[in-house]
Amino acid sequence: MKNVGEAPQEELATGERSTRNRVARSILDHGPSTVADLAKRLGLTQAAVRRHLDALAHENVVEPREQRVYGARTRGRPAKVFALTDCGRDAFDQSYDKLAADALRWIAEHHGEGAVVAFAKARIAAQAETYKKAIEAAPPERRTEALAKALTTDGYAATARSAPVGEQLCQHHCPVAHVAEQFPQLCEAETEMFSTLLGTHVQRLATIAHGDGVCTTFIPRSTPQHPHSASASTAGRNPA
Repeated sequence: MKNVGEAPQEELATGERSTRNRVARSILDHGPSTVADLAKRLGLTQAAVRRHLDALAHENVVEPREQRVYGARTRGRPAKVFALTDCGRDAFDQSYDKLAADALRWIAEHHGEGAVVAFAKARIAAQAETYKKAIEAAPPERRTEALAKALTTDGYAATARSAPVGEQLCQHHCPVAHVAEQFPQLCEAETEMFSTLLGTHVQRLATIAHGDGVCTTFIPRSTPQHPHSASASTAGRNPA
């Protein structure tokens, strides 16, 4: 028997799907998340979040993983996090992948691999101008965070976090991941751009294009030495 005030089945289904999409989108924007994280961000109960996650997992949109712990481990088992699967990430991707891949393949066939590299660098150079302004406006200790915010504006859902002897820049979404699978020059140009903007060598640890859940770049902690300090130290070791 239908309860009084009960919404039609199709309305319930639409509401459920909308909330489920919000859960998936939150994971895309913030990276692998615990039930508690999602409940807090979305204003839902943890029970409701678990129900939606179960449905998304059944649809192969999300999958549970063990949470990575940086630094000293605390007692107890690490909280389980939920991350987007490749299938789930595909749902947010643009539909121009084939066109872009076909265009780059044509460039490679008619003008050589060097032309693909030149295209990748030219493309990233245009983005770099905006990122450079954001980084230069931030204090040195916040520059990785400033770059993450600029990348997020461009659809990369990026975050910056502390790591042993440095920082990690994590991009939880890549609008060109499917094209970069075939043309890694896009990732290489981006990594080179990060190094130039931050003024230090950086190391790409993982990429979505290679099947990893997140694009992760390690930025070592810089220890700049002032010229006058270096001179004083040298003078102490080599007296005139």
